[in-house]
Amino acid sequence: MAQDLDAGELIPAVLQHDEEAARELVRRLYPLVARLVRSHRPRRTPEEDLCQMIFIKIFQKLSQFSGKVPLEHWVSRVAINTCLNQIQSEKVRPELRYADLSEEEAAVAQNLASTSSELGPDHHFAARDLVEHLLAALKPRDRVVIDLLYLQQLSVSEIQERTGWNTSVVKVRAFRARQKMRRHLALLTARGER
Repeated sequence: MAQDLDAGELIPAVLQHDEEAARELVRRLYPLVARLVRSHRPRRTPEEDLCQMIFIKIFQKLSQFSGKVPLEHWVSRVAINTCLNQIQSEKVRPELRYADLSEEEAAVAQNLASTSSELGPDHHFAARDLVEHLLAALKPRDRVVIDLLYLQQLSVSEIQERTGWNTSVVKVRAFRARQKMRRHLALLTARGER
């Protein structure tokens, strides 16, 4: 019965708590939702978890669907907004996990943790990616000072001119940012050894 209805025609049955209609609606909409999640998924949230979150929101808000636009457009909007909200929440509380690293980045992290020797030329790109991961875990102001001081190799006085911060603020912020990066690296390597 539910298979014969259009996706939009399933809504009244779903709102009447028809489980067969609800399963059919999920079956029809899942490819669209999964495709949107793959293209907008935040890094730390598994695809399947995000799809489930989206379907929960769809069913919670289904009574608000007016029918003025196609159901697929409405579902797309719910899916994309859910993904964007999840990305935003991860930015508020950035977390870097060992599992997020590629094999090369993990090897660089292990090498940095276990030895003080120079990296081989084959690990330079992975080291740069690891630094980008570590920088992403910092607050924006900390990231700026590390970028200006170490990546762009500006002097403290040049950073002071560009940012308007006094010398001691630049030095303290750089020191604290380095400490945070060290802690993140230590956490990563500790998780990798487990």
